[in-house]
Amino acid sequence: AEKTRPSIIRVDTTIGFGAAKAGTAGVHGAPLGAQSLGDVKALFGFSRDESFKIADDVYKFYADRAAKGAELEKQWEELLGNYAKAYPELHKEFVRRVEGRLPEGWEKALPSYTPGDKAEATRKLSEHVINAIANKLPELIGGSADLTGSNLTRWKDAVDFQPETTMLGTYAGRYLRFGVREHGMAAICNGIAAYGANIPFASTFLNFISYAAGASRLSALSHLRVLYIMTHDSIGLGEDGPTHQPIETMAMLRATPNFLNFRPADGNEVSAAYYAAITNSHRPSVLSLTRQNLPHLEGSSIEKAVKGGYKLATYGSAANPDLLIVGTGSETSISVDTAKLLADKEGLTVSVVSMPCLELFNEQSDEYRHSVLLPGVPAISVEALSTFGWHKYVHHPIGIDTFGASGPYKELYEHFGLTPDVIAQKALKVLKYYKSNSVPTLDLEF
Repeated sequence: AEKTRPSIIRVDTTIGFGAAKAGTAGVHGAPLGAQSLGDVKALFGFSRDESFKIADDVYKFYADRAAKGAELEKQWEELLGNYAKAYPELHKEFVRRVEGRLPEGWEKALPSYTPGDKAEATRKLSEHVINAIANKLPELIGGSADLTGSNLTRWKDAVDFQPETTMLGTYAGRYLRFGVREHGMAAICNGIAAYGANIPFASTFLNFISYAAGASRLSALSHLRVLYIMTHDSIGLGEDGPTHQPIETMAMLRATPNFLNFRPADGNEVSAAYYAAITNSHRPSVLSLTRQNLPHLEGSSIEKAVKGGYKLATYGSAANPDLLIVGTGSETSISVDTAKLLADKEGLTVSVVSMPCLELFNEQSDEYRHSVLLPGVPAISVEALSTFGWHKYVHHPIGIDTFGASGPYKELYEHFGLTPDVIAQKALKVLKYYKSNSVPTLDLEF
């Protein structure tokens, strides 16, 4: 038997074998019809006239299998009991992981930041988190689709999952080299999550999750905890251009039921994204991370960010804001700069809302959501992605509804009007409009 390599067994078959339309598409999605179905039954020794008939020998076969299974389960329980006596600590760890319980206090390893800390790309901040929690969560296992050096997903003392004969790792390793096969990567992670005892993660550029969409959708449909660590999340990736720059991708992911989608704006929000992704045991998550450096924001915290959206800061002196600016990811700091500009030059009071995860925000109470997105106050959003879906939350979304372009990322932000001065001018037009028109209340649930 071949024990060191996978094997492919090719079997030639005929679709609808025995039916009148055997070998054609006609038997794929349509009923065979009574006559043809009867012919197939007769061919295999069944009565033409009986439907859903289960023979006694079939019942006996499955009853015998059930008895055999019960005996195997008994043997397993005895083996596990002996293992507990011989290796009590390992048994305790094994049971914890099989039951899906996280190690007590693991979240204390999540790093937190202040505005005085150096600016870093959120993919780099993600790397800090992975290094901090990898040994606290021994069930964390995963890797990248041939982009490890860009995704920054391999922790410092990681061992590759490889046969020892390759001299590249061992089967005790937890880092997987998936290769350039995004769909296969997501499907493998689904299998690991479904089996249990491990928390899998998959990584590539955000735009390339589209190649994995069939499998990542099944993560959500099957209620599987898979972490999709997706970097290079906008035009901020720069010169690779529109083939690599996601525009509609996040809208697709946000439209997928039972999916958590994060665009963290700084280090605290990255830690919050990991906390939420790991503690939500029946939902997959996308962590959408930047290539470019971002500042750590005044007012951010892990505790606030796990609610999905929160009031970050207010600029201006009035008791109530004239305008709300909702930012996500790399555009949150741009929103802050825009708010400061409007306060300094126009005398306005502007509140900035950070919205790292719309799905978690949607799950908050009406009272909380409307304390963040204040009724009666004009609101705009800023995100370097499609504006699709934002009209539920703001009166005027600002984003990109065309494909991206190739160039240095700062020039691209200027080209697409995602700079404080341009956004401020659009904000003034929004405010002018609502001076003579009522401001509708958004994000209502009935």
